[in-house]
Amino acid sequence: QLQLVESGGGLAQPGGSLRLSCAASGFTLDRYAIGWFRQAPGKERETIACNSPTGGRPTLADSVKGRFTISRDNAKNTVYLQMNSLKPEDTAVYYCKADRTVVAYWGQGTQVTVSS
Repeated sequence: QLQLVESGGGLAQPGGSLRLSCAASGFTLDRYAIGWFRQAPGKERETIACNSPTGGRPTLADSVKGRFTISRDNAKNTVYLQMNSLKPEDTAVYYCKADRTVVAYWGQGTQVTVSS
């Protein structure tokens, strides 16, 4: 079965950290562009990070620049979103996407809540 499975969400305090994982099964992630998105209640989906399959510097939204990083572990067929210095406004459902133009796969989403 071709799918992306996300994990790592949960509750964090302001200033804390979480790492989201996005593991692929049935296909090889290193051939896909990776995107991380989030959607908070009542708000539009926001693109927060993108990473091309050829590597290079990831693109990060201004809202997360300097706090979030995206990385890949090709041996584990997994991509990560490291989130540091979390703020309450980071609260949302986070999604990963693997995109190869003609085909794309979405993760199921994982809830991140930042609250004291």
